[in-house]
Amino acid sequence: MFELLNSLGGTIFRQLLWQKASDLDLTYAQSQVLFRLAEHPGSHMGDVAKAFGVTLPAVTHIVDRLEEKGLVVRGDHPADRRVYVLDLTRPGKTLVDELEAIRLRGMERVLTRMAAAKRRQVLTGLEALVDAAASVPEDEAHPGKARRTRK
Repeated sequence: MFELLNSLGGTIFRQLLWQKASDLDLTYAQSQVLFRLAEHPGSHMGDVAKAFGVTLPAVTHIVDRLEEKGLVVRGDHPADRRVYVLDLTRPGKTLVDELEAIRLRGMERVLTRMAAAKRRQVLTGLEALVDAAASVPEDEAHPGKARRTRK
């Protein structure tokens, strides 16, 4: 199921956003960082790296490119000069809104190809998946973390 959901997300991005993204010389990773910053303004570089399970240098490279394009700005953390805070610029926010609209229109096109009964089944299944995910205890969601803290 996880592979199917990943495949769906990747397919929708490639089909519906790739032309706009390639016009802007925007990679998939860069677009994901933009979406993340739209949802979590003021994130630290480390927060972004952790969210995507990548190294800090990898995020730094992505942010460097986004900053060069005028889509992201790095600011100083008020309490820690070693930490950078990331925010979208006005053009960055506009682009995220535009990409999100493209993504939603594309999803609507996909959903209209399905019969109403099938859409209801998908919705019911997704609701069950979200409910199950929300009920996973913290120590099960992060098993490595739980093992380290128990002694």
